[in-house]
Amino acid sequence: MNHGLIVIGGSYAALNIAASAREAGYSAPIRLLSAEAHLPYHRPPLSKAWLAGTFNPASLPLKNAAFYQERNIETQPGTTVNRIDRAGKFVETATGDRLDYDTLALALGARARPLTLPGADLDGVFYLRSQDDAASLKDRIDKATAIVVIGGGYIGLEAAAAIGPSGKPVTVIESQTRLLSRVAGRLLAAHVESVHRARGVQLLLGTAVKQILGSAGRVTGVECEGGMVCPCDLVLAAIGSLPNVELATDAGLPGPGGIEVDEYACTADPNIYAAGDCTLRPSSHAGGQFRFESVQNATDQGKAAGLAIAGRAATYDALPWFWSEQGDMRLQMAGLMRSDDEFALRGDPEEGKFSVFYFRGGRAVAIESVNRPAEHLAGRRLLSADGLAIGGLAAGKPVTPAQVCDPSFDLGAATAAPPAKPPAPKPAT
Repeated sequence: MNHGLIVIGGSYAALNIAASAREAGYSAPIRLLSAEAHLPYHRPPLSKAWLAGTFNPASLPLKNAAFYQERNIETQPGTTVNRIDRAGKFVETATGDRLDYDTLALALGARARPLTLPGADLDGVFYLRSQDDAASLKDRIDKATAIVVIGGGYIGLEAAAAIGPSGKPVTVIESQTRLLSRVAGRLLAAHVESVHRARGVQLLLGTAVKQILGSAGRVTGVECEGGMVCPCDLVLAAIGSLPNVELATDAGLPGPGGIEVDEYACTADPNIYAAGDCTLRPSSHAGGQFRFESVQNATDQGKAAGLAIAGRAATYDALPWFWSEQGDMRLQMAGLMRSDDEFALRGDPEEGKFSVFYFRGGRAVAIESVNRPAEHLAGRRLLSADGLAIGGLAAGKPVTPAQVCDPSFDLGAATAAPPAKPPAPKPAT
């Protein structure tokens, strides 16, 4: 009997594994199992427009039910898988059902890193990872009088920006001495800090949280090391994430820091693939194994896994790129920078529109842009020109840090792909 493909997951990677496999000619049954009671959906709006109350929930699903029906992909939302039996090639659900597979794909995502502080279990402490998280958080924000966000990364800052227009006081507490310390350069972080302060967000940098205070089981404030107390009745913990690897590691697959896969998204078991936030994959851009958390990686790696499952394997080593929207500030990043990289600034942060290009050994390796989308695309072409190939963008010519800093230098023209050669004329007969 042909059992086909089982995909476990509920977002970008899961959808793209199933759809890509089918479109590449995989004809056996495909079943998509998700623990959440929703079809795969967009997650970036949850920390932005959803919290701001400007997002239409009807736009959240990635695809409607007809999409799956037309491709003969069976969806089973609300199905939790408890165990993988690799020898028997089946999975066991929380209800005790046994589902056999020929090929298994894991798109398990990641979960919010929990607080390990006194008071972390009080009513009023929230995390933000899922649609249900966002719905519960939005309801409490509407009723709250003061909000504390623990963590100065992208999720925490996006949430602070979304809450800001409500007029409710928001405090962001970050243990590091600057915002975005693990994911952005100093120039970008300094600009983001100045924008949030100008909007009225209170930022406490280099400040560790000691405990969450409460009364009658509900949050009343956050106490920092040193004794300072921030009164509040809602806390959003945004201190990073943990990959959901337990289902895989319990089945004997390696990867405590992420499910280890190769350049084809295949695990140590040739019958099991994995993609998205849960994976640890080889990357020439990172110089080794790396876990990427982005829509781009989940989408592209999911497509690569689907192609491999359908017998059309192609290596996957895409340039990572990300974005963040914080109010009217749109941040776009591509590549991976290091603190010791040479950098070149293009534009003026005071005007709220600029880009920072990073160079290593004379080669462009990363770009960070604020409200300059066209320049961001030119920068991605620059990265491609310097040897970091990316799908969908043809390479232009390499440029130097001095050229990047020169406002008269036409970056778009310099990095534009050369025109395609016209087809050769047919020989006369």
